[in-house]
Amino acid sequence: MKLNTTAIFILLSAFAVKSFSQEVKFPAFSAEAHRGGRGLMPENTILAMLNAMKIEGITTLEMDTHISKDGKVVVTHDDYLSPAFMLTPEGKDIPVTDAKKYPIFGMNYAEIKQFDLGTKYYGLFPQQKKEKTYLPLLSELIDAVQHDIKANNRKQFFYNIETKCSESGDGITNPKPEEFVKFLMDVILKKKIADFVVIQSFDKRTIQIIHEKYPKMKTSFLVANKKTYEENIADLGYKPFILSPVWQMVNEELVKKAHADGVKIIPWTANTLADIQKLKALNVDGIISDYPDILVQAK
Repeated sequence: MKLNTTAIFILLSAFAVKSFSQEVKFPAFSAEAHRGGRGLMPENTILAMLNAMKIEGITTLEMDTHISKDGKVVVTHDDYLSPAFMLTPEGKDIPVTDAKKYPIFGMNYAEIKQFDLGTKYYGLFPQQKKEKTYLPLLSELIDAVQHDIKANNRKQFFYNIETKCSESGDGITNPKPEEFVKFLMDVILKKKIADFVVIQSFDKRTIQIIHEKYPKMKTSFLVANKKTYEENIADLGYKPFILSPVWQMVNEELVKKAHADGVKIIPWTANTLADIQKLKALNVDGIISDYPDILVQAK
């Protein structure tokens, strides 16, 4: 049986609606493992995510995404493979002078995957467990998380996925925002996890596109500036599900104004018990932390 263009469109639309069909309640307090909890495990790896899932009280896995040269959604934070905590396929250091030699957007994923992430000592996080691994595809990471949930009868975790892009990086370190969104949403819809995803960004363009094309998707606007709550919302052009400020920006007035608008406040990245407790006392809706073990201790 041949399907005409209209029929194909209807089928695809039905699939998209099905992807958002569940009634899902966002955590009352979103306890988020930043990059999977990089204080404990190599960042943005499957190992980190699976480790964070074992910590009672963690609800959300936070991660970053880039697009490779061959259009794959790669879970990684930096525009380039980092000399600070990565090694070459041969196990050698990446010289600091070569800090921009390996752009994610300029490499095919098969090549990216060969680099060693996890065995090099990382001074910023001395407690981080050393174990050889690699930068995973988002699709692969989702499969691993969902399999672990099913195999171990865990609650469903949420995914807080950041688009790492900027206007200055268009065509250099990232594709245009429309392309980025398409690559990302193709994975999310195919894996049928849209109800459990928040898409966050400092680049307002990507979440503006998502807000327009996928209005049921939860979005979060990352900010680190001296603007008021009203100025940041006006800059974005709509009220997001979450406003995610650097934790030092958060005060009682900000939280009250956001809550009055129905906007959640989830600050980043608080790493000490004292700072986390101060934020919780301000009635924030969640916290992103490199140390998920410390985060869940705070009352």
